[in-house]
Amino acid sequence: MKKTTISFGLVSIPVEINPIIKNNDISFNQLHKKCLSRIKYIKYCPHCKKEVKQADIIRGYQYRKDDYVTISDEEFNDLKSEDEKVIDIVGFVDLKEVDPIFLEKSYLVRTENKSKAFSLFKEALKETKKVAIAKTVIGTKFYYVLLRLSEKDLIMNTLYFLEEIVMPEVALEAKYTKKELDLAIKLVNSLKMKFKPEELVDEYQTKIKDAITDKLDGKKIKKTKTKSEKSIKDLMTALELSLKNV
Repeated sequence: MKKTTISFGLVSIPVEINPIIKNNDISFNQLHKKCLSRIKYIKYCPHCKKEVKQADIIRGYQYRKDDYVTISDEEFNDLKSEDEKVIDIVGFVDLKEVDPIFLEKSYLVRTENKSKAFSLFKEALKETKKVAIAKTVIGTKFYYVLLRLSEKDLIMNTLYFLEEIVMPEVALEAKYTKKELDLAIKLVNSLKMKFKPEELVDEYQTKIKDAITDKLDGKKIKKTKTKSEKSIKDLMTALELSLKNV
């Protein structure tokens, strides 16, 4: 949880932000195969030929081979402005203008007590059907963020910068027939579903948990069976067979 303030024109709204997403992956320790002891990672200086304590480590930027410029924690702090400690709104846009590829981490934004300014801000977003673009600092990193409504909650998404997104060259479009398109549309419609996140289970992590239980019970881990799928090169045939199997 981090306490901060939304700066909206001359209005200041005290809020707290809480991460919504957690890493649900099973974590493993690295062990020595011979004795099953945990492996330790030692910070070692090859020049001085000795282990180095964290207090003796500084950050350096390599501007040419084997040459570094160093910046201390104090110097880093001097680069920050007081404005970066708030969520400073710079403007409002339509959500459809923001490609989901730019969305990074999600945070829930709320107030500790009832706040007229906070409720008013959410209602303004609802009525205008806009989302806010703002800038802030989380930890030590500067971000642009997006503030949007999800039902009645205010969600903040950190945004990737354009230079962080690497898009490969777009593949050339291939030609297809109207009949092929009609079959593809029928296949899409036949597989329509409601988005129910509670039904989207992490099958791989479930298999790992089951494997751990099996090992603890002295059982062998069962190998996952792979589906045998026929390779159909003709697109029309593949579409027609797919519709029959739905």
